[in-house]
Amino acid sequence: MGKTLMNIRSIKDRLRNSEKKVAEYVLSHPDKVIRSSITDVAEEAATSEPTVIRFCRSMGLRGFMDLKLKLARDLPSSKYIHENVSEDDSLPEIFNKLFNSSRESISNTMRSLDLKLMEQACDALAKARRIEFYGVGGSGVVARDAYHKFFRLGIACSVYDDPHMQVMSAALLGEQDVVVTISHSGSTRDILESIAIAKNKGATIIGIVGEHKSPMAKLCDITLSVNIQEAALRFAPMASRLVQLVVIDVLFVSVAMKGFDKFKERLDDVKHSLVDKRY
Repeated sequence: MGKTLMNIRSIKDRLRNSEKKVAEYVLSHPDKVIRSSITDVAEEAATSEPTVIRFCRSMGLRGFMDLKLKLARDLPSSKYIHENVSEDDSLPEIFNKLFNSSRESISNTMRSLDLKLMEQACDALAKARRIEFYGVGGSGVVARDAYHKFFRLGIACSVYDDPHMQVMSAALLGEQDVVVTISHSGSTRDILESIAIAKNKGATIIGIVGEHKSPMAKLCDITLSVNIQEAALRFAPMASRLVQLVVIDVLFVSVAMKGFDKFKERLDDVKHSLVDKRY
């Protein structure tokens, strides 16, 4: 038993009854907790999200993510970086395992993603006066990729991966604007604060999230759930990032096709402007 689980067992009897439910669930399903959202754990333990947070505080942790990291650290060392890879694997074996994992994640998303919601998202983006892309950390990289694509269509858009800039931009949005927010966990506090402000201003919120039961999903008007079991336990998400990028590509191409005659000329202008930048 890892150190974290031993600590939970040692303090369990001193916890409130509601927190004991969380402790018992974590002790029984540590591997599952690592890949779950706070909402999932609360539901499985028959308690609430605030109770899960209180349990983490009772453990001396900073929050639910801290708990997940501590549990991941207690895994065998071969699972430290990627659960499918062992220390004895050769480069070709790692190559095959990661490519197969990514391919499976994309295939699973193809089968599970709600295309009606995708259509709603495309319609909202095509009609938007302005589009803002929000993400932090690894999701901020995906948000920047989305901006790089939609910018070429000549649509007024911006990308913000700084929480202070996000809340300021959100405060200036209106009913004709759209926010595309990207988060694998769906539990990042800064993102939740930003989209709550944008929603209060009347903007339409499109969320690309890794968990449809996450706090962020509850705030979105249109939730595109790419529910991926992330195998990168300690590093930045891998498979989920690839799926998010594919979803962005589908949204971009679909919006471009809706206004093909208008956007074709703009895309050509952008392409021609780059001619002198290359040999």
